[in-house]
Amino acid sequence: MSDMSMTGFASGMVEKKRDVKTRIIIVVFSVLCVVFFAEIVIYKFVLPSMGKPKIIFSGSKEISMDEMTQLLYPMRNMNWFAFNAEEAVSILASIPAVDAVSVSKHFPDKIFINIVERESVAMTFISVNGRSIPVQIDRNGVLFNDPSMKQNGSIIPIISGMPVEHLSEGMRIPVKYRMLIEQVAAIQKLGQKYFAAIAEICVVPKEYGNYELMLIPAKTKIRVLTDRALNEDALQYMMVVLDVVNSIEPNVAEVDLRYGSVSYRAR
Repeated sequence: MSDMSMTGFASGMVEKKRDVKTRIIIVVFSVLCVVFFAEIVIYKFVLPSMGKPKIIFSGSKEISMDEMTQLLYPMRNMNWFAFNAEEAVSILASIPAVDAVSVSKHFPDKIFINIVERESVAMTFISVNGRSIPVQIDRNGVLFNDPSMKQNGSIIPIISGMPVEHLSEGMRIPVKYRMLIEQVAAIQKLGQKYFAAIAEICVVPKEYGNYELMLIPAKTKIRVLTDRALNEDALQYMMVVLDVVNSIEPNVAEVDLRYGSVSYRAR
């Protein structure tokens, strides 16, 4: 009996030792797993977010990435956490040809910046230091100057006669002329390139703050006086009238389409 008791006791001790070893192995394995996953988190998420973020630009066609990157140069040493999205928006919005900017931060190290560029729908001229320089007008009537900006094949009409003497950041043309810009933008969306036939749109001031338009065709020296209704029907009507007038009197200087009638004046 005593031998059997001693054998059972020894067997119990061996089992307990095995249980302890198993627990130790499980604990060590668990600790190693925690350390392993902690390293993954640190190297994949924490360290990248503490370094310089990767800035990804999109939407820009004419504005170079170098120009935008240079503007963000003061923020170059900021990590992902410290990068101020609102400040970046403010900086990039200072580019004259930028209409809108959106900045989004994606953890751990990516910053996406989308640029919406201004689209020029018309052009005018202002005087700077005794020189006449061209400036663009976007669909909202905002004046901006970007000599490197291309017109992407679209025909941009010249508008003269608006009381714009200088250019400042974010400046818009006077309210009463914005309807004209809206009309020009609407005509540009049409399939026909009507502005290929018009060299200049002149704003002619009237009494009490009103204005009329004088259109100068590109292929003739005839001036066309019209009201403020600049649309596809008005342009088609003008072209028909010019053809008829030229066939009747080739030496015409001015055609008047105002007041619902047609008249012309010879040179």
